[in-house]
Amino acid sequence: MALRITLSLCLLITFGYVGASPPNIVYIMADELAYFELGHMGNPYIKTPHIDRMAREGLRFTNALAASPVCAPLRCCLMTGKHAGHASVRKNDGGTPLRADETTVASLLQDLGYATGGFGKWGAGGRDSTGVPEKHGFDVFVGYYDQVHAHSFYPPYIIRNSEEVPLQGNTGGRSGRSYSHYHIMEAGLTFIRENRDGPFFAYFPITPPHGMFDIPADDPAWLRYRGESWVQDPAIDQDIKNYAAMVTMLDNDVGTILALLGELGLEDNTIVFFTGDNGGEDRFKSPENPRGFFGPNVNPHTGVAFRGGKRFLYEGGLKIPFLVRWPGKIKAGQVSDFVFSQVDILATLAELIGAGIPADTDGSSILPELLGESDRKQSQEMFYWEYRGHRAVRFGDWKAVQPGEDKAWELYELAADIEESTSLAATRPEVLAQMKTYAEAAHQPERPGTFLDPTRKRHERDRWAKWGSALGRAN
Repeated sequence: MALRITLSLCLLITFGYVGASPPNIVYIMADELAYFELGHMGNPYIKTPHIDRMAREGLRFTNALAASPVCAPLRCCLMTGKHAGHASVRKNDGGTPLRADETTVASLLQDLGYATGGFGKWGAGGRDSTGVPEKHGFDVFVGYYDQVHAHSFYPPYIIRNSEEVPLQGNTGGRSGRSYSHYHIMEAGLTFIRENRDGPFFAYFPITPPHGMFDIPADDPAWLRYRGESWVQDPAIDQDIKNYAAMVTMLDNDVGTILALLGELGLEDNTIVFFTGDNGGEDRFKSPENPRGFFGPNVNPHTGVAFRGGKRFLYEGGLKIPFLVRWPGKIKAGQVSDFVFSQVDILATLAELIGAGIPADTDGSSILPELLGESDRKQSQEMFYWEYRGHRAVRFGDWKAVQPGEDKAWELYELAADIEESTSLAATRPEVLAQMKTYAEAAHQPERPGTFLDPTRKRHERDRWAKWGSALGRAN
């Protein structure tokens, strides 16, 4: 504690916060919540009043991009500030670890006196690996280390700093007595209360609405859907209804966090981010709803649709919701078309607290845009993505996509063709050539971290805990 106080005093003196406290940081990231699945975006089914309030009271971005179209790689990119061509985690297997020597958002903040807590799904290193969160700057992390473990809301246990926390009455699968999300959120709220004197970094990579679509029948979220004819319709699958309620549940969590900050008198000195992790998946498809019941990648006002979705490098896989609220610092009611990606978050938070940005990162700070002090159009000259042989580059309004190792590159001008329907590769070869050159230079061989236990015993136990299987219990 003495070390943290000393570091906090250094932060006050060195970086210009004399007379005030360094800002607290809350970063809430919903798992697979799509761009058009929020009330303020016009979704006709899903109710998100607290998130909508954030949009009114803060800044909404229309061009925020995931660093990867899937969970584990983007979490690595977010934490390390490296794009997919430099990241140590590029597989979406849930356990590939960060290397031991990598700086993360949390370690950077921890080194400058911040209390650091994570609550939800880690996805950047299974237990007994070099990538566990408590070795990368988190004082405490509660939830799931492996993302397969995170598929169930009724696992027999969750993890706290690599140790198991039993959940009474649970055996895995889709039912039980202890709803894991409630325990994870309470741990996060307790962390904020205990560190109210700050500064603190509270990272909420929460699981809903991803995973098995399960939510207790008595969750308060259901109250928002009383009288809704589609919820009463027996012809509509229960998972569809549960999905909407799960989004509203996380919306209530956002409201609870904001209310707690107000109760503790911390609102004016806390910057709150709300976002998704990767682009939406067109789940719950039918002949009547070919892009999914909730139209996660379809503009409900115009019918214009993002191509693809999760796992793909078209806009549907990369476009994410992104809101930022900081009363008195960020002007309310703003909408920005500034282009940036999750790779830029480390640099942004580093500038926010006056820390140096590690030399091996790829991002640029978007803090000037947050504070209304920028006239830039995007954070980086070019953006780069890769996943399972697919590659993409963005350069201004130009987007180049190679949809497979043996596939030809495509080129789209997003300002005129956000649906990525007509490739201009043949008519603008000079633009494509420049972007392909950048793609070649951006890729480096993958260097993941390692497991300290070569048998991965506890990591495999976590994966099987999704179902509470015999293998999971025996190991």
